[in-house]
Amino acid sequence: MGKVRFLTKESDYAIRALVFLALNPGCHSSATISRSTKLPLRYCRRILKLLTDKGLTFSKEGIRGGISLAGDPAKISLARIISIIQGDIRLSQCMFRKKICLNRRTCVLRKRLLAIERKLVLEFDNITIAGLANDLAVAGQRKR
Repeated sequence: MGKVRFLTKESDYAIRALVFLALNPGCHSSATISRSTKLPLRYCRRILKLLTDKGLTFSKEGIRGGISLAGDPAKISLARIISIIQGDIRLSQCMFRKKICLNRRTCVLRKRLLAIERKLVLEFDNITIAGLANDLAVAGQRKR
């Protein structure tokens, strides 16, 4: 049986890039972000473009250009990032061979999973890029 993963590699990369931008205000090249976060450049560029398309980052052309946060990192939640990168947070698809499950309306497991999903979304909604950046900064100070 495969592992259940709530965060894909792409969501992890997006979070890491956004935390870097929160800790390092200003414009940065995708190469700088890639190198600083240890993300593969190809993935980093693709994710940064998606984040820019969705309004989380801002791209500026030119010699002093690069990527920067488009808004307050305290207002960027993990729930929003996951939704952008992966789609809605779901524990069950209620699908069987690409068709909606016939037991969907009466399934007792589905009702419980939906309750867990709501709680999970709330938890991810309470985790922000600013909070993660702060946690990382505090952890870095402890190492000194």
